Amino acid sequence: MRRFFGATLGTLALLVLTSADHSAWSQSGRTIRIVLGVPPGGSIDFLARLLADQISNADGQTVIVESKPGAGGIIAAETVARAAPDGNTLLINNNGTLISAILRKVNYDPIASFEPICYLVTTPQLIVVNSASPYRTLTDLLDAARRKPGELSIASVGPNTTQHIGIERLKRLAGANLTYVPYPGGATTINALLGEHITAAVLNWSEIGEHIVAGKARALATMAPARIEPMPDLPTVAESGYRDFETDVWFGVVAPAKTPKETVAQLIDWFRAAVTAPPVKGKLTAQALYPHPKCGADFDAHLRRQKELYTQLIHDLEFKTE
Repeated sequence: MRRFFGATLGTLALLVLTSADHSAWSQSGRTIRIVLGVPPGGSIDFLARLLADQISNADGQTVIVESKPGAGGIIAAETVARAAPDGNTLLINNNGTLISAILRKVNYDPIASFEPICYLVTTPQLIVVNSASPYRTLTDLLDAARRKPGELSIASVGPNTTQHIGIERLKRLAGANLTYVPYPGGATTINALLGEHITAAVLNWSEIGEHIVAGKARALATMAPARIEPMPDLPTVAESGYRDFETDVWFGVVAPAKTPKETVAQLIDWFRAAVTAPPVKGKLTAQALYPHPKCGADFDAHLRRQKELYTQLIHDLEFKTE
């Protein structure tokens, strides 16, 4: 009986201490940095700042967003992988974080170097042209590319990004020789499209939507598996004749490996609550950033499946690796 009560008291003490550590970390004065691998102005920046504001306002934390663009997100990922595992430095990761680590020699492992916090949102990709373009459907564009191989161009953030892989996969399926043009971010891609320096582009709705609504750009199809809420009449690539084709971009948040479990648990609580808070969810959905929080072990499983998928696609599409 004494042993039973002793064990019970010990367990209670451990729970109290864990709770105290959790509370102490969350209540102490600190600045949490959310690091991005892209320049300001795109969908990742929009997402990060919205969540930073929500966590700051709802939980009394100081949360800032810091851009470290370059090398396909490698600079940002390496920065966070090297950071102290104290929960104060986080990375918004996505498909590209995995892709860059598959293609290039990097000083981090895209899974082992990080603690998964939460898968946050998914966002559909649109194939768009300038409103002055003669191409009104995806079929128009691909037919023209087959007639004039190499003369038409298609751009995205890149190279070696989710969008780039999607473009190369579509080109192969369609037998269409479009010249791929990489840009460092969504804003620069849009400038090139509106300036008619490129024929077409792959962009997030959150980046190009206002220009479509304003009549400056025209969407031909979405790469998503289903039609999107802002444009229910816009067909998917699969509906345009390329069955089973889809390319979605997702965004999540991770911390450096070995971040304490109680700290990870607090971060999960904050980010899950932030991304599903009604005001935040409404703003995200309006930009075709759809909240689907999967946290902790569920996010870890997603990351491992995605790594397998992109390893296979990169091999099949014969992307060059270092």
